[in-house]
Amino acid sequence: MSYIPRLQTQYAEEIAPALMKQFEYKSAMQVPRIQKICLNQGLGKAVADRKMVDTAVEEMSTIAGQMAVPTLSTKDVSNFKLRKGMPIGARVTLRRERMYEFLDRLIAVSLPRTRDFQGVKAKGFDGRGNFTFGIKEQIIYPEIDLDKVKNINGMDITIVTTAKTDAEAKALLEAFGFPFKKN
Repeated sequence: MSYIPRLQTQYAEEIAPALMKQFEYKSAMQVPRIQKICLNQGLGKAVADRKMVDTAVEEMSTIAGQMAVPTLSTKDVSNFKLRKGMPIGARVTLRRERMYEFLDRLIAVSLPRTRDFQGVKAKGFDGRGNFTFGIKEQIIYPEIDLDKVKNINGMDITIVTTAKTDAEAKALLEAFGFPFKKN
């Protein structure tokens, strides 16, 4: 028997039936679900120091439990001393079991470790059921060793869902226990 993440079983047994009742879907296939979670880290200072991208890729791989890839610039920008093809960030896309594991760790451990945490603002919805929010410090993750961190970098996290509206996506994330800020 293979391992199934806690949030995946919770979705199948509790969340999906509750959303089906709440939004009055006729088919179980209409119930919104999370497709993928994308982590993205842009490093503007990486133009001067190329080792920054390597450490960012290493940290993102540790956080996600999956190999991150460096992102490359697509065009030249002379004001920033940037050339096409230079590494300027890191990204990783999580799906299936790793996605549920990451979401579980994010909600239960990492976000509560943020300084003065009162919840995530709910203004990051894009109108199509996807939610994006930023984290100011990568050191909120317990996987990161504080002694080895040279630069504190933030990251953007995008949760891509199959929901058609923001209300459906927010209800889905709230059912998972996502800590939205109370106005």
